[in-house]
Amino acid sequence: MEQKHEGQESHGVHQHHGHEQHGHGHAQHQGHGHAHGAGGPVSWGMAARATLHCLTGCAIGEVLGMVIGTALGWGNVQTMILAIILAFFFGYALTLRGVLAAGVDLRTAIRVALAADTLSIAVMELIDNGVIALWPGAMDAHLSDPMFWIVLAIALVAAFVITTPVNKWMIGRGKGHAVVHQYHH
Repeated sequence: MEQKHEGQESHGVHQHHGHEQHGHGHAQHQGHGHAHGAGGPVSWGMAARATLHCLTGCAIGEVLGMVIGTALGWGNVQTMILAIILAFFFGYALTLRGVLAAGVDLRTAIRVALAADTLSIAVMELIDNGVIALWPGAMDAHLSDPMFWIVLAIALVAAFVITTPVNKWMIGRGKGHAVVHQYHH
């Protein structure tokens, strides 16, 4: 029952937030703090946790996609496409798991996951795959090659560092993981 109340509270915050977009300054953060119970601006820790959540799903999808693509003897482009698709799938799946556990219906949970993770995962995948594609020899490294794992780790760290400010900005506007946060109480 409490979670339903928080969900209803969120709709009010979003409506209120829409009015805050016309104004500037602290009013925007007050609405955001109310949605999270943070009572103020978004912390870097909150943004980092949201980014780490997305990064976990992305990393699972990326590695699984690369393993499957390699096992099937696919080329780099097909393997990268599969890895990106699976990164989005697992990123959304982790969010869905948490939101569904809060008792939300599947349709609403899917909308929440899409709203919460799409931009975060897209930025993460752009950075992650960009590093891998541009790193000399990384695209040709095999799973048994330490270079593959080192470049993947560097790419994931770069994705985390660049995506965290994006998530902080989104959460501060009541978007991204701000939408999910209400279901984690």
